Amino acid sequence: MNESEFNTRADATLLAIENAVEALDSDIDFETSAGILNLTFENGSKVIINRQIATREIWVAAKSGGFHCRAEGEGWFCNTTRESLEALLSRVCSEQAGESIQLSW
Repeated sequence: MNESEFNTRADATLLAIENAVEALDSDIDFETSAGILNLTFENGSKVIINRQIATREIWVAAKSGGFHCRAEGEGWFCNTTRESLEALLSRVCSEQAGESIQLSW
């Protein structure tokens, strides 16, 4: 995947995450700037999702750690846990929000 293809795919994924967060009943604020999506929970904790052009990955920073996700087929998968990006974000958001969060796009 070249840089242009990566940016297009990563931007579409970040937008899909925004839409999924917006569709939730939970009170999660989000802000996007320059390829970085910040999710802020009621308790003030954050999950930061950003694209890393050099490695062609989407990185997730959460209280439980940092995760690197690579495009495989139609999805993104964590290099260490092998979770899909949807499952990973659902898990870390649930941990930080203190309630069940199910993200899907």
